[in-house]
Amino acid sequence: MNTVFSANEWLKQLSADGSSVGLPELLWYQRHTKVLNLKPTISIHSKLAGTYLARSKGRGMEFDEVRHYQPGDDVRTIDWRVTARSGKVHTKLFREEKERPVFILTDLTDSMRFGSSLLFKSVQAAHLAAVIAWHVKDHGDKLGGLVFSNQHHRELKPQGRSHGVLRYLQALQHCHHGATHTNGLTLTQALGQQRRLSRPGSLVYILSDFNRLDEQALRHIRAISQHNEVTCCKISDPLELAIPHAANGIAAVRNKQLVVNAELADASLRLRYQQQQQQQQQQLATSLAQLGCKWLDISAAEPVIRQLEQIHYGR
Repeated sequence: MNTVFSANEWLKQLSADGSSVGLPELLWYQRHTKVLNLKPTISIHSKLAGTYLARSKGRGMEFDEVRHYQPGDDVRTIDWRVTARSGKVHTKLFREEKERPVFILTDLTDSMRFGSSLLFKSVQAAHLAAVIAWHVKDHGDKLGGLVFSNQHHRELKPQGRSHGVLRYLQALQHCHHGATHTNGLTLTQALGQQRRLSRPGSLVYILSDFNRLDEQALRHIRAISQHNEVTCCKISDPLELAIPHAANGIAAVRNKQLVVNAELADASLRLRYQQQQQQQQQQLATSLAQLGCKWLDISAAEPVIRQLEQIHYGR
């Protein structure tokens, strides 16, 4: 996708407005799934048959190697050609094919309902979840996970084929537009539920701005990553990372106790703010890397497919 679209052209192509989540824009991504690689980098421990090769050896669908026959080996696996050639009995070993469920945890809470350029962070998270979901379907894996906001949440056990994807996309749409506060979750609560939902050997994607990440949330991520492959996708907006050079005037900035007036045209203030945000980003990435998680930085100001192409193909 080398064509450069303006923000309005891009939104029009997806039939999107940038602040809400509609099913047509999520369905659009089923034709753009080749920018991800779900090949596992950890051992698969699932007991169910599937499309990935476990490192444990036994009877299965994929030939692995030949070795000397050992007492207890199944005589049906003897390699008679190697046995005849070497004069010693050899047996075939196979790698078992295992299923690997994929879970997506998508944060649609209030801090994600912000965007200064192209999309709300929550909408970008939904678009990224759609790319992952369709890619999971293309690879024959089962898809499950959790979609949550301050008002609603949907817990989805793994299901295969298009049904699993469409169910997840509908959950994204429902949780993004839900108005009444019935069963919302915080990031920490959602990670606790995902911890119980995940199966050993699964692939887990966590899509969030991580603005509400606390020590309990980190403990949940640590527990999930001990037996699963975890990718943390940080969704950010340019205005969170740096004050625009064109900004001027006075802005009232509030913390928990004080309100401070900040001069936006002050170059030293812009520099300090940018350095502080970069430091926080780096600390977050380092903390999650220490837990064994992969890190993916996604901006809400640029089409997600374009960013994934740059990462996947180095464009």
